[in-house]
Amino acid sequence: MTAGSETTSDQGASAGIRVEDVTVTYRNGHTALSGASFAIPVGTITALVGVNGAGKSTMFKAIMGFVRPARGEISVLGRSVAKALRQNLIAYVPQAEEVDWNFPVLVEDVVMMGRYGHMGGLRIPRRADREAVGAALERVGMSELRKRQIGELSGGQRKRVFLARALAQDSRVILLDEPFSGVDVKTEERIVTLLAELRGEGRVMLVSTHDLASVPTFCDHVVLVKGTVLAYGPTDVTFTKENLDRAFGGVVGRRSPDGPFFGALAGMEERSGGPALDGARLGRTEN
Repeated sequence: MTAGSETTSDQGASAGIRVEDVTVTYRNGHTALSGASFAIPVGTITALVGVNGAGKSTMFKAIMGFVRPARGEISVLGRSVAKALRQNLIAYVPQAEEVDWNFPVLVEDVVMMGRYGHMGGLRIPRRADREAVGAALERVGMSELRKRQIGELSGGQRKRVFLARALAQDSRVILLDEPFSGVDVKTEERIVTLLAELRGEGRVMLVSTHDLASVPTFCDHVVLVKGTVLAYGPTDVTFTKENLDRAFGGVVGRRSPDGPFFGALAGMEERSGGPALDGARLGRTEN
């Protein structure tokens, strides 16, 4: 079944993020995404998985309005991307590489940036803004370091600060770019626990990750990309060896079956009764 036909039937009005036949071509003529389609239900955690250069970053940029599709449409909670941004519905947690850690700014000031969309033109924090920042820092366990320079923190602490910024923004959709990169096991567990809490609050989370072994443990849905959307759907029917071989060019299939990834995958397939490829939503590959 194609991604386009499936999204209109089972995830229509409940879609938190809907991408329909989206093609993105940059000014240099490079087409990063072609005919990509998927839909993510509200109140779920979805993994965005693919090799480097597969189009994951472009997908994030399109959802955040940084690039405009040459074809197709994207909606967020039933709104256009532009309207969703005006309503502060989309928050972004960046990769560490995207941030200048030498810039002198306090932890609490970074989190306050999440409140800019709620302030007036002068960006003068109100009591509600300060309370939102305090609550966000408390939730990620960073209150005691609020007066610390962001560049003085560890990788895991920095990641939690940017999660706090997203929480302070009070957005219903959160995009997380490699949230587990450069963090220790304890921080990863804390992030996963927080994401599960946010899912329970009805938020929508799209997580770009290279950590394949962790995907079956906390993600409800998976979107596999390789220049387009190869497959998307519930993790137990989409995150299969066959689909991963399509996304990674057979690299996954050459990994040791005794490793952590295949241990998680084997357990998932045992619970679901097999690979169940028929349940996966296969994306269009034509232009």
